[in-house]
Amino acid sequence: MAKYPETEEKMEKTISAFEAELKTIRAGRANAAVLDKISVEYYGTMTPIAQVGSISTPEPRTLLISPWDASILNEIDKAIQKSDIGISPVNDGKAIRLNFPPLTEERRKELVKQVKKYGEEAKVSVRNIRRTAMDSYKDMKKKSEITEDDLKGIEKDIQTITDNAIKEIDGIIEMKEKEILEV
Repeated sequence: MAKYPETEEKMEKTISAFEAELKTIRAGRANAAVLDKISVEYYGTMTPIAQVGSISTPEPRTLLISPWDASILNEIDKAIQKSDIGISPVNDGKAIRLNFPPLTEERRKELVKQVKKYGEEAKVSVRNIRRTAMDSYKDMKKKSEITEDDLKGIEKDIQTITDNAIKEIDGIIEMKEKEILEV
């Protein structure tokens, strides 16, 4: 069982949020996660595209969006065009196709920079969680709730948890980088 479950849980949530963020970065292959941040107006409510139809991958570089209600095809089309995914939708009257072009070398390098930026933000978040935890234990020491020796041990343990979280983030960055640079 974890010694500092609250700290570890917060760090795990940060890592999960980082992984979710990376899924929205397109790596040359068709990936339905690029649509996660795009919503359309459906019966007066902004609804994620994944909830208004089925999304399939008929080919490695193609996504097919088949709405359950054909009347919102144009709404989906407009929402995708307004988004920043950089792909023009093809509306055939029944479904919308998204053809993912192969990434240029320049675009791949931009995406790697973006991945590293997100990774650095996740690391900063993890370090902030560490600082908050350390501060609360230092306050306990000031109030004489724990001893100096306890504090030293706690700081060492929390630093180990932090180092492991940072290593995990670095590993995720490395994997995503390989995926993006793979031609």
